[in-house]
Amino acid sequence: MELLSPMHILLIVGIALLVFGPSKFAALGKGLGEGIRNFKSSVKEGNDTPQDPTKKV
Repeated sequence: MELLSPMHILLIVGIALLVFGPSKFAALGKGLGEGIRNFKSSVKEGNDTPQDPTKKV
């Protein structure tokens, strides 16, 4: 039996919706999405400039 089957995930989301309410749940999702987007953009910017591993900062 899998630890996070689709039924378990739906149950977790349902409980979170009951605890936080629809407005807080939407804001939480929006904040999480923005955080992931910012992380991806910062990782992309970091890959543009190669760094010398022997150089000390």
